[in-house]
Amino acid sequence: MGIAPDERPLWASLPVPAILVGPDDLILDINAAAEGFFNASAKGVIGAPVWDMIAVDAPLEEAYGRARETETTLFVNDVDVGSGQRAPLQSQLQIAPLSGADGVMILMISPRELAGRMTHNHSVKSSAKSAIGMAEMLAHEIKNPLAGITGAAQLLSMNLSKDDRELTDLIVAESRRIVKLLEQVEQFGNLNQPERGPVNLHDVLDRARRSALLGFGAQMKIVEDYDPSLPLAWGDKDQLLQVVLNLVKNASEAAGSGGGTIRLHSYYEHSFRLRRADGRGMALPLQIEVIDDGPGLPENIAGDIFDPFVSGRENGTGLGLALVSKIISEHDGWISVTSVPGRTVFRISLPRADAHEDPKSNAAGQPPAKET
Repeated sequence: MGIAPDERPLWASLPVPAILVGPDDLILDINAAAEGFFNASAKGVIGAPVWDMIAVDAPLEEAYGRARETETTLFVNDVDVGSGQRAPLQSQLQIAPLSGADGVMILMISPRELAGRMTHNHSVKSSAKSAIGMAEMLAHEIKNPLAGITGAAQLLSMNLSKDDRELTDLIVAESRRIVKLLEQVEQFGNLNQPERGPVNLHDVLDRARRSALLGFGAQMKIVEDYDPSLPLAWGDKDQLLQVVLNLVKNASEAAGSGGGTIRLHSYYEHSFRLRRADGRGMALPLQIEVIDDGPGLPENIAGDIFDPFVSGRENGTGLGLALVSKIISEHDGWISVTSVPGRTVFRISLPRADAHEDPKSNAAGQPPAKET
């Protein structure tokens, strides 16, 4: 038994993924939002075991069976819910019996991570202004004397023995390291908006891959897993390249000298839409994932990894991922991370270029990409 014909419009209009589950735990029906969640059509998932299609990071099956037996409603808060086609999202689950149908349950998934991540992006901007305000004021005053110290050490080294030059070389090296850190702080504090236009994300990913293999990622295997029909994104090509390079570099450094595998994955998710605090709604269907098989993020910082000055490396500045979050936020996009030992996934969601252009043409003089 499924949804009655006169209730189909309401079922299709539900804004969250909803699944109708039969007494044998097989999927009877899904709504349009659930098709987007599974990245599959209703025809493709009807008849499949529900727990084969949904991955829930909680011992749920016993409580679910009890709710069906007693015909009561079950609420599960703050659990990671995913499928074979997407990374998990922190969500709320609502499970209730279908009136008039013995043993049939409705399961609804309400992702919470989207709003939380965008609120976090806003807090990153706010914390950036307070943290960088003082740093920018001091950076200029610190860099000037450092330049003098570096120059003096280099002059001194000209009249020193080899052993003594090791000390002046240390002064020069450490001074340059501090200058580099200050430049990162200044870059993070840059309030200039991105110069956005149509961007082929696969060009960005390919440039990042080639740069990594010629430098910091030479020990890594980098796998391309692209959706060839992905439309153009709306963004700043150089800034997006900086984002991907940063993520690939982090994955390479986490793997160490032994190397590992990084997978660059792109795909289209038509149901991915975000409503911001100011009421604006925006579709973010273009997805990029940087996936590595390294040790994963340390548990004590996993929830704060996008905050300024939070780092999992001994000598890290803690500005790389904060800058990544800042850039994506300024692109009206969304970034998240899921991490367990052996699999870390950074996921970026961006808007389409033709959502910002004349729908009759794009910058390349070609018709807009067909809706997926």
